[in-house]
Amino acid sequence: MTLDFFYVIDHGVNEQLQRELETVSRRFFAQDLETKLEIRMSRGGRAWRGYFPVGGELKSGRPDLKEGIYFGAELADTHPLVKAGAPMHGPNLFPSGMQQFRRLVLDYMNAMTTLGHSLMAGISLSLGLEETWFADRYTSDPLILFRIFNYPPPTDSSFGVGEHTDYGLLTILKQDASGGLQVKAEGEWIDVEPVPDF
Repeated sequence: MTLDFFYVIDHGVNEQLQRELETVSRRFFAQDLETKLEIRMSRGGRAWRGYFPVGGELKSGRPDLKEGIYFGAELADTHPLVKAGAPMHGPNLFPSGMQQFRRLVLDYMNAMTTLGHSLMAGISLSLGLEETWFADRYTSDPLILFRIFNYPPPTDSSFGVGEHTDYGLLTILKQDASGGLQVKAEGEWIDVEPVPDF
């Protein structure tokens, strides 16, 4: 199996939306732990939504030095998959007192879902398939998982996240100007430099 990494340019995701979401995300993570835990993941139940603190996830058998919030497609309690208790389906948890967070997250997820469909159509064509090959078989109604991570300044040379391969068919990742992302190719770690306005 080949795992590929590439930059996406001219993707059409509104730059103002990206900046506003980054700003409100930084405000959320700057709050005290007790406030952030008001939307802790245990409150999201089987929907797998909400906040987790630094060390709340593991990669390569070690706690990650990051905190984050999980979101997914916004589904009401009356949705058939939610009523059936399907994992990773349900309503999102949003912080109180940050009214714009909900709108920004949902707008961004919609934009990224549209981008994901466009990328999968391009991947189909690059493989010599019909443009709708993936959409017709797998991705017309994708399972959406959107995560916002914050990496506190490291206290040593530890990784913020251990070596891992993302699950799922397609990961679209935006990193801020701090950088730090690396990919492994032919046994070598390569820095993925952040590019402004990507």
